Amino acid sequence: MIGFILTGHAEFSNGLASAVDMVAGDQPAFKIVPFDGAQAATYGDDLRAAISAMRGECEGVLVFVDLLGGTPFNQAMMISQDIADVEVVTGTNLPMLIELLLTRGAGSTLEELAGQAVVVGKAGIVHKKLEPVANDADDFGEDGI
Repeated sequence: MIGFILTGHAEFSNGLASAVDMVAGDQPAFKIVPFDGAQAATYGDDLRAAISAMRGECEGVLVFVDLLGGTPFNQAMMISQDIADVEVVTGTNLPMLIELLLTRGAGSTLEELAGQAVVVGKAGIVHKKLEPVANDADDFGEDGI
């Protein structure tokens, strides 16, 4: 199985993990490592320890981060250079996490899951708009009442 680590600024990972738990239930090989300003000095070490531990249990680790270029992304990328079979995906959203958690399996490779994350993440971003419903009660037409 591929392990998942979710990280990001402030309450990002806590909030998404809470939503995942509500929708999909408790998930194996899924851990969060929040980047909290109060613990910024130890964040890199905490993230490395979590990735290393997960890598010891799993065939690979997919690290989900919130923002390209932010501290969680930068730290995850540096760690991925030191530990084999670690991939990083940024721009994480709830549809991405839920689908990947529910579809990962023994046959999924790390690279396939990373690619799937990008496709599903993009597909989860849409713009929808409801058109106003016409009020037929006031539309009497040319004939009146």
